[in-house]
Amino acid sequence: MADLISKIGVIGVGHLGQHHVKHLSNNNAISFSGIFDVDTDRANKIAVEYNCNAHDSLNDLLNNCDAVSIVTPTLTHAKIAEQCIMAGKHVFIEKPITKTVAEADRLLNLAAENNVLIQVGHIERLNPALIPLKNFELNPKYIEVQRLAPYTVRGTDVPVVLDLMIHDIDIILSLVNSPVKNIRASGVSILSDSVDIANARLRFENGTVASITSSRIARDKVRKIKIFQKDMYVTIDFLLGLTEIYRVLEADQDDPDALETASLEAYGNHKKIVYEKPDINQFDALEMELTNFIQSINGNDKPIVNGQAGRDALDVAVKIHDMILDDIH
Repeated sequence: MADLISKIGVIGVGHLGQHHVKHLSNNNAISFSGIFDVDTDRANKIAVEYNCNAHDSLNDLLNNCDAVSIVTPTLTHAKIAEQCIMAGKHVFIEKPITKTVAEADRLLNLAAENNVLIQVGHIERLNPALIPLKNFELNPKYIEVQRLAPYTVRGTDVPVVLDLMIHDIDIILSLVNSPVKNIRASGVSILSDSVDIANARLRFENGTVASITSSRIARDKVRKIKIFQKDMYVTIDFLLGLTEIYRVLEADQDDPDALETASLEAYGNHKKIVYEKPDINQFDALEMELTNFIQSINGNDKPIVNGQAGRDALDVAVKIHDMILDDIH
């Protein structure tokens, strides 16, 4: 790792890429190298708005930076990231890491050969509502997830599994310390040429089961996760930033964080149920994600979602999607 990575650029300044530019151009810990986008009119507009350099080519940007943030359509991730890695640049790649697992594996091998870092933008790992779970010992037995969104054309270049569900696949894989044993999945196409609604059921080697529903054909946004384990139930509403925890404790066990307590007589045992609603410290998840990237390439931290984790989430997502296609056809 270099002693100090000071120059970072952004590749792709569409809807999400502009947010990367906003955060990186205002980050005093780096020197912002500017942007590159195949749409020169859009690039020039963003360059004026954020007072930065719009490079004429990807090579020109790479010649003037140490690391890049890749915020382009999924189908282009592999080709662009490979060029950046071969040029010795650290890469932050918005999820999914690539379209195929083979592409992801190639990037991981190239990154190792060129001694550069890959970080993947699974931003929900930094959702403020998830952070309180770090204070508890988690051993989930059953996980239920819903992620619904109204239809928009943006993002439909990939199926809903790679667009929305992969967020929750990544979260689940981070919560369950066990390999996936088997997968069951179904889905349908409604408004696009790819799968718009999908449901998957994952069973892990340790017995944990996860049920995931994702849809981009909904009236309202829904982003919720429920986690069940021995003597504990957690429900999280990502949109509201609300985390609620119910735990079963011995009758004489204290919980200073409990807001409510109810007695429980279970199988002759005297226990109680306590209800907790941890305070959620709100922060900009993308800003923290990019800060983590900067600190990681400087050797001061490790990526929250590294290339291998991004590859593993993609692997499960692709298997789910392939199973849906087999079922449809």
